[in-house]
Amino acid sequence: MARLLGIDIPNEKRIEASLPYIYGIGPSLAKKILGQLGINPDTRTGELTNEQLGAIVSNIQANNYVVEGDLRRDIQINLKRLQQINCYRGLRHRKSLPVRGQRTHTNARTRKGKRKTVGVQRAKGK
Repeated sequence: MARLLGIDIPNEKRIEASLPYIYGIGPSLAKKILGQLGINPDTRTGELTNEQLGAIVSNIQANNYVVEGDLRRDIQINLKRLQQINCYRGLRHRKSLPVRGQRTHTNARTRKGKRKTVGVQRAKGK
């Protein structure tokens, strides 16, 4: 496995599909990077030379793309700021509810988690 920016990317996949393994690089940014460097997107990652891998890393750093740890940290800081100032979005994040106006009466299972059935308690002895 090739290592770029501390991340193992698979050798058997096309480089265009391997670059999105780096957090913060999606398919369109991967195409853009490969286009700037003149690398064929259909090339397998294992077939790239060390110079080409180094060129990819230097391109990412030269264009100041925020990736991996820095990006994760920025996102966490933004969420903490929203929660700290008690804005609506921050409260929704804090309560683990949908943030962007989706309905919650029936859906939102991904965000709310598994259903918790609330039943009626019977008195003992009856």
